[in-house]
Amino acid sequence: MTALAEALIAARRSNTTLDATPWTDTLQDATQAYEVQDAVASALGWFEAGTVPGCWKSGGGSRTATLTHAPLPPHGVRASPAEFADLAFYTPGIEAEIALRLGKDVTPAVAAKLDHNDAASLIDAMAVSVEIVDSRWQDLAATPALLRLADSQVHGALVLGEWQPFAAVDWASQRCETKVGSSETVVREGTHPLADPTWLLPNWLRHVTRHGQTAPAGTVVTTGSWVGVLPCRRGDQVTAEFAGIGAVRLIV
Repeated sequence: MTALAEALIAARRSNTTLDATPWTDTLQDATQAYEVQDAVASALGWFEAGTVPGCWKSGGGSRTATLTHAPLPPHGVRASPAEFADLAFYTPGIEAEIALRLGKDVTPAVAAKLDHNDAASLIDAMAVSVEIVDSRWQDLAATPALLRLADSQVHGALVLGEWQPFAAVDWASQRCETKVGSSETVVREGTHPLADPTWLLPNWLRHVTRHGQTAPAGTVVTTGSWVGVLPCRRGDQVTAEFAGIGAVRLIV
């Protein structure tokens, strides 16, 4: 596991990719994958020691799936409009999402008792977000899920739109329009994989506070794609708009 962390650290420092084949059986469970996440972040100095990272990704393919989480390196989290000419991407893709922001501190004790009905009361704001997904693994489609999780759950960068006060939304009818480069606009309605972006909050907050730390007000989580992963190329202009919530624009 230490060797895997060192390989991912070296790949990030040298802007190179890895063949997953030698590492296929390295990780036995998600706990080990999260330990690799932490080791990579620590070695690269992404977060101040002893603090909770300020921005996360969280989500899963359905409510019956195991949700996964990853803290996001701050140098790749940018406000719309954004561009990323300074970052290296290998096989990037676009996910249109909704980000949520905590309005109050959440202690481990509070997180332990949260259920899906009361978690939304902890949120003070929401924003449209676009995640550029990317990976240090050369053949992502053939890479085991735990290795993807260890590599920041294949995170590349994140763009955040303007924050809006959080309010009740009919997520089942929420419309999302995403355009990548010269491709046709992708229109989706009510397609969040968990039906409601706030549904993941209890699970995410228990993960964030699992080492006894309090998640402070202002902590942000982006909550999963409404459009799957849309392919993109370097230099593509991307726009994503959620009716009634906002929009973001970026250049990959």
